[in-house]
Amino acid sequence: MLLYFFFSTAVSSILYSSYCQMQGQFNLNGMHKAGDVMLGGLFQIHFFSTYPDLSFTSEPQQPTCYGFDVLGFRKAQTMAFAINEINRNSNLLPNVTLGYSLYDNCNVLGIGFRASLSLASGQEEQVVLHETCVGTPPVLGIVGDSSSTRCIAISSVLGLYRVPMVSYFATCSCLSDRKKFPSFFRTIPSDAFQVRAVIQILKRFGWTWAGLLISDDDYGLHAARSFQSDLSQSGAGCLAYLEILPWGEDPAELRRIVDVMKKSTARVVIVFAHESHMIALMEEVIRQNVTGLQWIASEAWASVTVLQMPDLMPYLGGTLGIAIRRGEIPGLRDFLLQIRPDLQHNSSHVVNQFWEHTFECSFSPPPAGWLEAGGALCTGQEDLEKVEIEFLDVSNLRPEYNVYKAVYSLAYALHDMLQCESGRGPFSNHSCGSLQRLEPWQLVHYLEKVSFTTSFGDQVSFDENGDVLPIYDIMNWLWLPDGGIEVQTVGEVKKLPFKGEQLTLDEDKIFWNFESKEPPQSVCSKTCPPGTRMARKKGEPVCCFDCIPCSDGKISNETDSMECISCPEDFWSSPQHDHCVPKETEFLSYPESLGICLTIASLLGTIICAIVLGIFIYHHNTPIVRANNSELSFQLLLSLKLCFLCSLLFIGRPRLWTCQLRHAVFGISFVLCVSCILVKTMVVLAVFKASKPGGRPRLKWFGTVQQRGTVLGLTCVQATICTAWIVSASPTPHKNTQYYNDKIVYECVVGSTVGFSVLLGYIGLLAVLSFLLAFLARNLPDSFNEAKFITFSMLIFCAVWVAFFPAYISSSGKYTDAVEVFAILASSFGLLFALFGPKCYIILIRPERNTKKAIMGRGNTKGNLVK
Repeated sequence: MLLYFFFSTAVSSILYSSYCQMQGQFNLNGMHKAGDVMLGGLFQIHFFSTYPDLSFTSEPQQPTCYGFDVLGFRKAQTMAFAINEINRNSNLLPNVTLGYSLYDNCNVLGIGFRASLSLASGQEEQVVLHETCVGTPPVLGIVGDSSSTRCIAISSVLGLYRVPMVSYFATCSCLSDRKKFPSFFRTIPSDAFQVRAVIQILKRFGWTWAGLLISDDDYGLHAARSFQSDLSQSGAGCLAYLEILPWGEDPAELRRIVDVMKKSTARVVIVFAHESHMIALMEEVIRQNVTGLQWIASEAWASVTVLQMPDLMPYLGGTLGIAIRRGEIPGLRDFLLQIRPDLQHNSSHVVNQFWEHTFECSFSPPPAGWLEAGGALCTGQEDLEKVEIEFLDVSNLRPEYNVYKAVYSLAYALHDMLQCESGRGPFSNHSCGSLQRLEPWQLVHYLEKVSFTTSFGDQVSFDENGDVLPIYDIMNWLWLPDGGIEVQTVGEVKKLPFKGEQLTLDEDKIFWNFESKEPPQSVCSKTCPPGTRMARKKGEPVCCFDCIPCSDGKISNETDSMECISCPEDFWSSPQHDHCVPKETEFLSYPESLGICLTIASLLGTIICAIVLGIFIYHHNTPIVRANNSELSFQLLLSLKLCFLCSLLFIGRPRLWTCQLRHAVFGISFVLCVSCILVKTMVVLAVFKASKPGGRPRLKWFGTVQQRGTVLGLTCVQATICTAWIVSASPTPHKNTQYYNDKIVYECVVGSTVGFSVLLGYIGLLAVLSFLLAFLARNLPDSFNEAKFITFSMLIFCAVWVAFFPAYISSSGKYTDAVEVFAILASSFGLLFALFGPKCYIILIRPERNTKKAIMGRGNTKGNLVK
């Protein structure tokens, strides 16, 4: 804030004085080249620094930086190369020479901030102002910085004056806020996209349970915030833990974090942190020997060589990383080989430091004992090409490629601005920018619209937030059999217009550092298979759940179903509860064993009736047949045949016509049968009464016509009842789902309970009446008194139907029909054998008793009965 105050004071003093006096000067490591238009650059060329006093003094404040960063120096040289290449290009910025001022931030916020102020305000101690305020600013734009934190601080100030800043490595999503950072651009995708890319990888391999480690800075904290938000919205998984890696040495905290990783069931660890954090973390991982983890690296450490060591491969082998897009820069290696130290004026102190670091020599007088310890003096004639250093390896240019694109984006924006035709410009009164009156804010306007293609074929343009079209390479750390390490590209993730992120992976190339050589499983709870539903565990993340089987009648046909769905009415769940199947239908059918038995019994009864009828017809002139009212016997046998046959209407799938006929035929057949028995009983009684004095006239009421009329009349009453029942409330087929959940019972509903009750009641009334009359006639003096057999048959009939009602009411489904069929058959067989069994016995077995004399016996009464 102190720096910002003095900077603002210096700028505002333009309004009140004719010149500006620098309050202080920063002496920083850097490289410079003069030009018509200057571009600034901020790079990390040293890892560490002894931080100087922050106050402004007249004395130069020189920070002491140490720990030379060769790759940071290569980034700075890439900017110098790009500017030289642009100056040689006659088609880009013709007649304009670009210069540069590149500073070392020493990986410290304060030094980087000082460097940016020096670039924006210039290093002249006194700046004379013209009345027209014309001239070129010290720098037209700045390439850098590499840190999100430093970019936030620097761009917050430079944005007030619309000085364009194009970062090549700052990924914090917060920098996409155009209101806070109106002049900030970057050639590296935002962390928001990197987070979504990581989530795409998690989805691809089904990793729903992962740990997240972040650095304690804007880069890590904003990445964690974006990751938690996007992960929750996508439903791709949950975080098992979130830990913040400390800066500096903190063994106790690192020990605690690694212990959390060790105890967690999450097998995937995502790290948004810097290489310094990873170095400290891996020391503790090795100490505790935590293996079996799948690491996912952010772009900050996905391709750093310091972690690609053989002793780390048992732990980091198989790492998947999000890496900056690799590019090729033709001619860069030759440019790097041309670097030479400045021995005369020492104007490029950074180059000298690089030379000393590379050749392990010294330009300045060495300390005592240096030469004796094997040290050497630098001559400046050493040959770079004979040294195997990463600096010259240009096969894997990633941040450098972003630096290259950043420089070219500024150059193309300036080129477009200088191509503006007067009167058609985008500024006030359609004016254009000019080389004589360049303003940084004018360049911002053209940067927003810049679009070009690099020699590597990549399209470069910025969206409304200053973010470049995002694309990342997916890297995999391959542990070679000989112990070597190779970081290979196995895919890419990019954003497609209107389609979101697209992940492309060559899974066959991926090295998995596990015995199975397959991707690990990292889930809090295993996937719920079809047929189950997820039940979240109380107090735990949504990814931790139990799999509850679906209840009967419900299914889930997808994995990880949140709930089970009910099957349609005519369907039921399969045994696995993963699909609906048609419900099993149940009715008394012919193929099943019960249906077969009842059908056989019905047909057997019908056949026996036919045989008995044949016997009676054949022996119709014999005394035993004639003595028992042969016509009624024939009618009775025919009605019994109908009773046996009507039971077949109760077997088979119920249909409308079978439902209507079954009870009607049953009721009429049994009434016809019982009516014949009733008339038989009444005739027996009438004949006995007629044998007494004065009783003969009564027989005229029981002649053949009267018998037929009585049977017909009683049967017509039942027919009337059945007709009224069918017309008013017809029995209909019905699919009953109340008896069983998994079955559909096809049955006939009676339609009218009253009609069904009247039908049965009428049969019962006739049966009881027949029983009572036969019971009264059971002791009549006759050698062959049929009343005894009628009594016995009606007793069987009534007993069967009395037992029928409780069994009928308590049974369900097909067994209801089976009970009714059984009652019909049992009562029919009872009548058949009780009434006709003794007669057939005499006719077939004891024909000697089938004589008039045997039937009449000794008394006259018997003779009268036979007559």
